[in-house]
Amino acid sequence: MNRINLITLGVQDIHLSLTFYRDGLGFQTSVKEDNPEIVFFQNDGTKLALYPLEELAKDANEQEPQARRGFSGITLAYNAKSAEEVDGVMETAAKAGGTIVKESKRVFWGGYSGYFADPDGYMWEVAYGEDWTFDENDMLIIE
Repeated sequence: MNRINLITLGVQDIHLSLTFYRDGLGFQTSVKEDNPEIVFFQNDGTKLALYPLEELAKDANEQEPQARRGFSGITLAYNAKSAEEVDGVMETAAKAGGTIVKESKRVFWGGYSGYFADPDGYMWEVAYGEDWTFDENDMLIIE
């Protein structure tokens, strides 16, 4: 088992999250309705899905979801090919209704990154490293 095929985010308001990811960030999906039961995005590489939080909790263990407070201990990442792309993605996320958690800047590991949160508080790092290389699917190659 050496891959991740799908990341599913449990969301409070599927319409709001669909609008954020599809209309705001430009994630591609075949979903046309406003309040679907589930959303799958056609990302390159690992796929992303949105599913109502309560339904996801029931599917996982038949219990009610626990309220999240503060940092959940997980982040999602978008790896950019330039510092300017980082700034552009961060600006797009803010215009789409995301919350800028950490402004883009040079960071301790030598790269350039910032963080935003989606409408449910899921944290995304948008980062660039000068020595990074990407495969034919624009996925970061980690040696």
